[in-house]
Amino acid sequence: MARAESADRATDATAQALARAVVGAVEAVGGFAGGIYLRSPTSGLLLLATFTGLPLPLFRPWWRMHVNRPYPVAEVFRSGQAVHLPDAESAMSRFPQLMAGLPFPFGSLYEPVTAGTERFGVLLVLRPATPGVPVGAGDRRRLREAADGLARELAGLAPAGEPLMWEGDPLDVPGPGAGPSAGAEGARAAVDRLAQAVLSLDRQGRIGFVNVPGERLLGAGAAELRGRLLWEALPWLGHPAYDDHFRAVFMAAKPVRFEARRGRHPPGEWFAVDLYPAPDGVTLTLTAGAASAYAAPALAGRDELADAGSGTGVGSPADRASTLYRPVALAIALTEAVTARQVSAVVTDELLPAFGGRQLAIYLLDERHLHLAWETGFPQGFLNRFDGVALDVRLPGVETLTTGRPMFFESMQHLAAAYPGIPLDADVGARAFLPLIASGRPVGSCILGFDAPRGFSPEERTVLTALAGLIAQALARARRYDSEAALAHGLQSALLPHRLPVRPFVDTVGRYLPGSVGMDVGGDWYDVVETGSGLLALVIGDVQGHGVAAAATMGQLRSAVRAFALSGSSPEKVVSGTNQLLIDLDPGQFASCCYVLLDPASGAVQAVRAGHPQPLLRHPDGRTEVLDLAGGVVLGIDPEAVYPVTELRLERGAVLALYTDGLVERPGVDIDVGVERLRRALGAASPVPLTETADRLVGEAGQDADRPDDIALLLASRTGGAA
Repeated sequence: MARAESADRATDATAQALARAVVGAVEAVGGFAGGIYLRSPTSGLLLLATFTGLPLPLFRPWWRMHVNRPYPVAEVFRSGQAVHLPDAESAMSRFPQLMAGLPFPFGSLYEPVTAGTERFGVLLVLRPATPGVPVGAGDRRRLREAADGLARELAGLAPAGEPLMWEGDPLDVPGPGAGPSAGAEGARAAVDRLAQAVLSLDRQGRIGFVNVPGERLLGAGAAELRGRLLWEALPWLGHPAYDDHFRAVFMAAKPVRFEARRGRHPPGEWFAVDLYPAPDGVTLTLTAGAASAYAAPALAGRDELADAGSGTGVGSPADRASTLYRPVALAIALTEAVTARQVSAVVTDELLPAFGGRQLAIYLLDERHLHLAWETGFPQGFLNRFDGVALDVRLPGVETLTTGRPMFFESMQHLAAAYPGIPLDADVGARAFLPLIASGRPVGSCILGFDAPRGFSPEERTVLTALAGLIAQALARARRYDSEAALAHGLQSALLPHRLPVRPFVDTVGRYLPGSVGMDVGGDWYDVVETGSGLLALVIGDVQGHGVAAAATMGQLRSAVRAFALSGSSPEKVVSGTNQLLIDLDPGQFASCCYVLLDPASGAVQAVRAGHPQPLLRHPDGRTEVLDLAGGVVLGIDPEAVYPVTELRLERGAVLALYTDGLVERPGVDIDVGVERLRRALGAASPVPLTETADRLVGEAGQDADRPDDIALLLASRTGGAA
């Protein structure tokens, strides 16, 4: 019970520290909004922990931020360097995906929150754009001071030995001077005489004032409404189609007008929505019966689908414009996805929120059968019955591909009527079935699901069909990549040693893990060679690049090192000969390498290093050090390179660790930090059995779902011979 109360107090203190820091930072640099991202328990995922100055619901798509995404928050966390974007032009040149989702004129400043080697997250401030004028040194300094002060507080609040993490939704922090009733009373007499509803919103989107017509429209008194979020009081304004308009008025500070349809009370009634910005909030007016001539026909006949809070298709010119960035945002994200799984994840993150969807399934075509490749939001196991379905089966997911026509069902009843007897996962909802066709070749089909009945306007149908084409192209490219990756996996598996030689007085253990992001297979390798003179050669290396070419080069280098070692060449000649061979084989390709010649009986060691990370040595008493081997440049650069030899001795019970940089490198963290972490782990591990030590050293890295590089590890331990 005491521990739980202590955790609660720590959580409260953290929230207070975050709130003070974000409000102070916004004031310090003249911003209108700000937020703080913190690490989460999910590796590589940042969560928005606190936000101020703008309505939090409008920024739900950015509540979660993966550290490998092309956004400034992710880059700042990865690199540990601040990013300052004075205007939209600078943001578009560096982070086009940010501007695709927020196409408004604003400036933004991002600062890492760090204390020593500990990286907590990122502090950001949004402020008016200053076109052509860089962020001044004073503002940079003030934001840096705010981030440093927060980092010191968080370091003091973090539990001993445990990293500070954030879980759950962000905190909505009122800005300076915020208050739901600020400035409302003085305007009441005048605006009560107007015919339209008038509401005053603060910077958080909370209602501060509502006139009498507004009270009648909302069916509640001013006292009851004051302090409520607009989208709670008027849920039909919460449709994703309207979010861009609200983001525009709060961020661009220009009046916005659009048309929105209310739900069933009265059915299908249209309102003109006018938004007028001010420094302390936004004035909103609602005028009934103002649908334009082009908007109403686009949604005619679908009033029965309207529901309070469900919204409908896109109708006004502003709505049409707001949909344009969706293909751009999705296209940019798809260019970074290289596997079919990554493409599917991008579609989940970008497409579903844009259209208010809740379910997604992607089927891929293979030998005239559709196989389930990705699903989210459907009941567990429901889609298994459709996995592997043939192209002659009458199902919407099949027919959308065979006919090339997208299919839209505005309710589950419409779907059941079109396909009698089809199993349904829900009684209420809507579905869209999209063909995935790339350059005229069928790839598969995509299913979008919605929790409530809804219409699909002509604009939405057009955009969804276009997006399906982008998804198909990305999936086709990803399948080619997957084939190449499978070939590279097979090649690397064949080239790496399947077993290491067993010799008296020494144990050796090797481990290899492919990368988990991007091109999975790299050029890391290890080997143990019996030289024939009673000596044992321990080798580890890392070829630049990934894929089949890197794996092939790795195989050539491994063969070259083995041949030189078996010929009895000295360590420096083994490495210099391999260097010359790589230059002759592939000019421009390079690799790092560490070659260690060990006498198991005496423990004498001769080591040569070519641009490779320094090995680690664990002494029998547990003391562990980073060796300081003399070294030359990486292989493949200089035909005249010299590779000096370092001599040392491996005691009985000592463990020598050779590794590639993938084991110690992490995005946004200095490599020396990773080497120190590995040194401590080796020192804490029991040296016997050696296999468990190897598994422990690579275990943590193997659980990282966002590891861009592959890993090789080779351990050697003397078990006997001369003391």
